[in-house]
Amino acid sequence: MESKRISFEIEESIAYLGFGYNCTKSMTTLDEETLQELSDRLDELHKNKDIKGVVFWSHKDRCFLAGADINLISSMKTESDGASGAEAGQTIFNKIEDLKVPTIAAVHGVCLGGGLELSLSCKAIVASDDKGTMLGLPEVKLGLIPGFGGTYRLPRKIGLPKALDVILTGKMLKAKKAKRLGLVAGVYPKERIKKMASFHFGGDEKKGGLKESLEHIASDNFFAKKIIFQKARESVLKKTKGFYQAPLKILDVMEAGIMKGRSSYLAAESQAFGELCVSEQSKNLQHIFFMTETAKKYSGPESSGNLPRLKKGAALGAGTMGGGIAWLMANNGMAPLMKDLTPEALELGYKQSSSNFMGAVKRKRMTRDEFERKQRSIQGQVGYDGFERVDLVIEAIVENMNIKKSVFSEVETKVRKDCVITSNTSSLSVQEMSTALENPERFAGLHFFNPVHMMPLVEIITHDKVAPETLEALYNWCMKVKKTPVIVKDGPGFLVNRILMPFMNEAGFLLEEGVPMKDIDDACLNFGMPMGPCRLLDEVGIDVGEKVAKIIHDGLGDRVKSSPFSSKLVEKNFLGKKNGKGFYIYDKRGKVEGPNEEVQAMLPKTKKKMDETEIQMRIFLPMINEAATVLADGIVESAAQVDLGLIFGIGFPPFRGGLLRYADSEGLERLIKAMEDRAESVDKDRYTPCDFLKDLAAQKKKFYDV
Repeated sequence: MESKRISFEIEESIAYLGFGYNCTKSMTTLDEETLQELSDRLDELHKNKDIKGVVFWSHKDRCFLAGADINLISSMKTESDGASGAEAGQTIFNKIEDLKVPTIAAVHGVCLGGGLELSLSCKAIVASDDKGTMLGLPEVKLGLIPGFGGTYRLPRKIGLPKALDVILTGKMLKAKKAKRLGLVAGVYPKERIKKMASFHFGGDEKKGGLKESLEHIASDNFFAKKIIFQKARESVLKKTKGFYQAPLKILDVMEAGIMKGRSSYLAAESQAFGELCVSEQSKNLQHIFFMTETAKKYSGPESSGNLPRLKKGAALGAGTMGGGIAWLMANNGMAPLMKDLTPEALELGYKQSSSNFMGAVKRKRMTRDEFERKQRSIQGQVGYDGFERVDLVIEAIVENMNIKKSVFSEVETKVRKDCVITSNTSSLSVQEMSTALENPERFAGLHFFNPVHMMPLVEIITHDKVAPETLEALYNWCMKVKKTPVIVKDGPGFLVNRILMPFMNEAGFLLEEGVPMKDIDDACLNFGMPMGPCRLLDEVGIDVGEKVAKIIHDGLGDRVKSSPFSSKLVEKNFLGKKNGKGFYIYDKRGKVEGPNEEVQAMLPKTKKKMDETEIQMRIFLPMINEAATVLADGIVESAAQVDLGLIFGIGFPPFRGGLLRYADSEGLERLIKAMEDRAESVDKDRYTPCDFLKDLAAQKKKFYDV
């Protein structure tokens, strides 16, 4: 047959099937055509009595197989569709497993999901030592169970405890780690990977050591299995709080099927896949996947000139944010300068970057030598020496407009004409800042979220004179340093902080009404937020929150007015985690010890019992309304950008698909009625639905229809 997607060669009685043949995409996936062609080739191999072995490999430099085509998964409308799709894939992979000759997967590049499930169907897997070679089963992150036999074969390959860890976390494994787990038989240079596969045809995979043997013996014991699954279930519930269906479904299938044969086990796996793939939760997580993929491509104003090359960086300001930004630059080979006014201030920046690097060392993601090299690449200084060599400056000094403008006027004289200058401001007008520069076209806002090393979002803030080349260069740089960028227009609070403000403001009003702090934070946690508004305000800094709240109130009016309670806390020097006292008390390591009783004493003595759902409505309705005004004001262009910003910026629960996707699912007419009710009973300014939202409902449209 003619090869369309998979090359087919026979050399010295060895069949070589190469994925990615005639494929223009950088990542190869298992779409319908590829699966059908693979099935046909396997039928040929079953009939060929002269074949002595089969090697699966890839023509792509960065991808073995990136799994099943998610467009195919998202197109499934019924449980039956999903189950049938999984069964079809299982049938094909069973053909690989049932071949009477040795089969080897020669993995170079990304090998995920269906790609790893195919590899597990082989007698052995070998992998390249390239840093881009990654193996894993990330289906759980899409609200799915591996549906092509992954939950059946992986435990039999590496043992139950290790398999559960890989499947339930969706983690990706580098080749050497995969070899230590027993998943990979050999690790070789990428140039030799295809040839070295044949060396494993003798079936002489190195057996695991005593520890691995004991693990397999232990997990074969009925009572040991019961304990393993019990501990895994406890761990899942602790991490996910029971919000996510897929990990629990995976455990159910694996535990019920642990003693079953292949056909009955795979039938249960495919049925579970069908149930999950059409669930609202999985559809929401698939939606986030597509949003994230879209965000990888720059779609801002079109550039006509050459893009600035951002190779060497500088951080202006060396506090928590400045040190975090210097760490980000150093971690990406930019050998940054870090400038501040005093050696003491520089020491704070060094402390922050060192802490970030040391965390990677403790997690074994970085060696001590790498830590030393990268930390030493940060050059702290109190002057502008070397700024003429810098391509990107990120300012992270005090949130004071006059001081910032003065610094920009000064730094512009110290750098080249093509150097991009940015501000990490969280609330001040980028438009006004731009007036301080003679060449504002190379200036923009670049708002990171704290802590820099953990928060993935970056807001790129525009103004009316910024050059498209500046925006595209910054966008590409954010992607290079593994951040998720969203381009937003200038305005009070930009995107995320503007919508976040009602979340924290409303908590203050509820506290003043007598609703207990624990009830407020618990209601938000039970909605799926990573932390409640009181705890979040402590994390941000109550003084910082109060300052930003005033800026946003001045710019947007009384619909975002804040409770005066924060001001009372700042007066008493209750600033939050930074000084150990806020709504909660913190130990020296920043761990919560308990509620701050002095703050509790400042609250109404008569406590108000409020239904959890009502607390959630009080907090999230103003956020939805403000998100609608963000779209109306053109701060961003789409509901997807709003949702991407809130998921990656404040941890809005991914299983809900984003704030506006959640609003669409609840029904805009219902939400407007709820707002109007509270406009009458609670506060007219904070709850009156905006015209944009009412117009959508009147036209029977949703946010995602715009």
